[in-house]
Amino acid sequence: MILHSQILGSGQAFVILHGFLGMSDNWKTLGSRWAEDGYEVHLVDQRNHGRSFHHNEFSYEIMADDLKKYCDEHNLKQIILLGHSMGGKVAMQFAVSYPEMVLKLIVADIGPKFYPSHHQDILKALSELDFSKIKSRSDAEDILATYIKDEGTRLFLLKNLYRKDKKEYGLRINLPVLTDKVEAIGVALAEDSIYQGETLFLSGEKSGYIEPMDEVLIKKHFPKARIQPISNAGHWLHAENPEEFYDNVMNFL
Repeated sequence: MILHSQILGSGQAFVILHGFLGMSDNWKTLGSRWAEDGYEVHLVDQRNHGRSFHHNEFSYEIMADDLKKYCDEHNLKQIILLGHSMGGKVAMQFAVSYPEMVLKLIVADIGPKFYPSHHQDILKALSELDFSKIKSRSDAEDILATYIKDEGTRLFLLKNLYRKDKKEYGLRINLPVLTDKVEAIGVALAEDSIYQGETLFLSGEKSGYIEPMDEVLIKKHFPKARIQPISNAGHWLHAENPEEFYDNVMNFL
């Protein structure tokens, strides 16, 4: 099974991996800019997300292997690889597993350390969506609003809503498996994993996902890493400050 993607532009392959409960569409705006800059941008849906296949197995090693199969299928020998959040962990895993395939690595607002699970409220909210009763997107948002106060988070989650047929909505994510395997999202990179290539870590200034004390661990796994904060941005740094995010990536490339 090969991952679904949107491919924009032509040139050096530039693969982008979305975060947990996200999809390739989240990166369409920035991806289009990089395509205009002369890159062949691959916006990939990871397993159990977007339009990619659903599967009971879910781990960073497995998702890195999914990407290897995708690269082989598309004859991508060397890629620039960017991953956000969960996608950043997959990108790190891919880089340490297949270092010869990664020209440059960009990790957005996630470190190699262990993170305690913190998605339970969101998963609970999504599980309350009864699609036998939901007749519109606003119906779905009203239900999510009782659990999730932040409008931006609700709109992000509602991107997963789609029409299965004329009468019924559904979710593109594989909610049962993602709920069951949510602990896999927080797993740390294996202690002996090292990628010697050029690496850029971008952190949201207001996020807290990458703390100053994390620099030692980042440099242990990625000796050539640079860590750059993105101002006035939280965890969704590429959406909250796209200009600064774009500029930092272009300077690195």
